[in-house]
Amino acid sequence: MSSTSKARVARRIAAGAAYGGGGIGLAGAAAAGLLLAEMHLARRTVTTNGYDPHVPNADGLYGGGFATRDRAPLRLVMLGDSTAAGQGVHRSGQTPGALLASGLAAVAELPVRLRVVAVPGATSEDLDRQVSEAVAADDGPPDVCVIMVGANDVTSRTPATRSVRCLAGAVRRLRTAGAEVVVGTCPDLGTIEPIQQPLRWLARRTSRQLAAAQTIGTVEQGGRTVSLGDLLGPEFAAHPRELFGPDAYHPSAEGYQTAAMAVLPTVCAALALWPAEEERPDTTRDEGFLPVARAAAEAAEEAGTEVTAASPGGVRGAWAMLKRRRRRRVNPPPVHEPARHSSTGA
Repeated sequence: MSSTSKARVARRIAAGAAYGGGGIGLAGAAAAGLLLAEMHLARRTVTTNGYDPHVPNADGLYGGGFATRDRAPLRLVMLGDSTAAGQGVHRSGQTPGALLASGLAAVAELPVRLRVVAVPGATSEDLDRQVSEAVAADDGPPDVCVIMVGANDVTSRTPATRSVRCLAGAVRRLRTAGAEVVVGTCPDLGTIEPIQQPLRWLARRTSRQLAAAQTIGTVEQGGRTVSLGDLLGPEFAAHPRELFGPDAYHPSAEGYQTAAMAVLPTVCAALALWPAEEERPDTTRDEGFLPVARAAAEAAEEAGTEVTAASPGGVRGAWAMLKRRRRRRVNPPPVHEPARHSSTGA
């Protein structure tokens, strides 16, 4: 399928979400049912292998050494599903929230207070509740929110238009509250080891179509997106034993670090922490301004690609800036910061 065709599919899904369409099928009902059955089989295999679906509690203050009297800590909230929560690792410092908070603190030279409201098993329909929890904090709305969601929408056969509508509504509410928003789009499910061909191809196509539509819905509400194809994509497929956790479904500590390295630059850019020259498109890296739908389709094909709004809609529609940011190394925070843990079901 050409990039133009992919952009057209993504735009149709996003348009259906915006105008209340009944749902555009990403795959036939029979094929989608087979995919769902394969995913359930994979999860049963995980549980029978004795895997403990433990989710560390990463809430807390990171970068306390940067504390100052005249600057309050930055507030970071993680929303979404098990990927945002950090299922698959055993220490809080290995979760994506802790890694992002630690990296953000180092760049901003300010402490970062992290709060995780993401829930394993959540779909985009749960974001409304999570947003309410995120903005109800006593110290005010967060400075920046990172949303990782979409995989469970695919496996639960949630209509793509509904998924995008829920995500766009969440981004809109968070932006209205004053928070910057970065969305890690639906990861490439075609690399999950227990899924066999030809359903691997179907899972890849479905997740990438949803990722592109998520980008359109997010950018149109003032958020930024980062493609998380790497999270379960080519790099993970090449090194599955290193980058997948013990359940062969959720990322390992190294996998979450890879994802955090891709998302951190965009989080910093959203908070205006990068030098101005780094915010201009680099033509040597094929960065530039594109119609939103085309930028979304290209980003879904290349992990780590950022898309952000560049101009309002005109005769040819809204435009976006596509950037392929250089990843920043994210070092795990000290194991004692924070030290609390709790378990959450899958």
